[in-house]
Amino acid sequence: MDLHWLKPLLGRPSPFTTVYLDATRTGTSNDAEVVDRWKPVRRSLERDGASASVLDQIAELVTVPTGVRGPHGRVVVADAEGVVIDRVLAEPPAQSHAVFGPAPALLPAVRAADETVTYLLVEVDRTGADLTWAAGGTVRTAGGAETETVEGGHDAVRKTRAPGIERRNQTRAEDSWERNAEAVAAVLDKRVAERSPDLVIVTGDVREVKLVCEALGQQARELTVEVQGGSRGEGVNQGAFDARVGEALEQFRARRREVVLDRFREAQGRGDGAVTALDDVIEVLRRGQVLELVLHVDGQTAGIVDRTLWVGPEPLQLATSRGDLESIGVSEAREMEANVALVRAALGQDAGVTFAENGTVDLVDGIGAVLRWSDDSTPSEAVPTQSADQARLRTVV
Repeated sequence: MDLHWLKPLLGRPSPFTTVYLDATRTGTSNDAEVVDRWKPVRRSLERDGASASVLDQIAELVTVPTGVRGPHGRVVVADAEGVVIDRVLAEPPAQSHAVFGPAPALLPAVRAADETVTYLLVEVDRTGADLTWAAGGTVRTAGGAETETVEGGHDAVRKTRAPGIERRNQTRAEDSWERNAEAVAAVLDKRVAERSPDLVIVTGDVREVKLVCEALGQQARELTVEVQGGSRGEGVNQGAFDARVGEALEQFRARRREVVLDRFREAQGRGDGAVTALDDVIEVLRRGQVLELVLHVDGQTAGIVDRTLWVGPEPLQLATSRGDLESIGVSEAREMEANVALVRAALGQDAGVTFAENGTVDLVDGIGAVLRWSDDSTPSEAVPTQSADQARLRTVV
């Protein structure tokens, strides 16, 4: 999972204020609901010593609607100077809360972002299409969902059964359907190239959906799924259609995770291209070798829970002890929660993060990594290394 949206936090001045808020609005007193959730969170931050000016800035943000319908959450991260990150979360937190300290509380945001999919909903009929962006975490306070209408421009879209002209009109109508589908597909190809959504969902007139999908270029076609039940017109069973979209998004999330986990298992099986155990992961993070960090989904059973690491000023400067950090030439060291230090190091090398469910992959200490590259000095799953813990060694039958 891409974490580029967290990169603005690197190098920012501490302390950090991290707020996780239920941003759902229901009923008529929408703003009052969010304000009521924010008030106790603010009081707890004030007791912890957070800056009043930063809290005022956060308050101004969180009381403005996100532009997202239905239950959802919001994460806001501020440094000593003000808000740096403001993102929508696909699911609201079980309880609104906040953390104030020397580092941002990143892991819950990363875990929630794993559920987020940026997708383009395309509702087509025989004259054109409506395009709606689901922004995948971006707050849309200015005007709700971003939409675009594409009109095909070919208006002979109905077959006529009048004697003598039926065949000619039928041909003209079918030709118009194809030309309109090509016009929609051309816009889709352009938008996909410009904005790189995770997924394109196409729905509407069955015949036209097929024509649009056939006219798409390779890049857009590979991202496209068809979902039945939607329409540009009235009469849609919105609840049933939303459920089908939800199923399509969940299938996409599962595929996205499985691509990484398959690669991890394959590399682990051949003893090259993946590592596990905290010490080995730290080693490859320091060397900038990590393509994707793999974390156990349940932090309470993982080996990094309640652990701290030592870090330097730069994201890739991390170790299990001050002495280990000094041994690589870092004199300015401080302790940091392990999950924050690990995500920070992943961000520092443009690595992603993937969460693994129980039993899906073999993770020692609840952590592993898929590597960009390896050499003879890279920790290996095939043989013991100086950095590896004895827990890594498995009996091969």
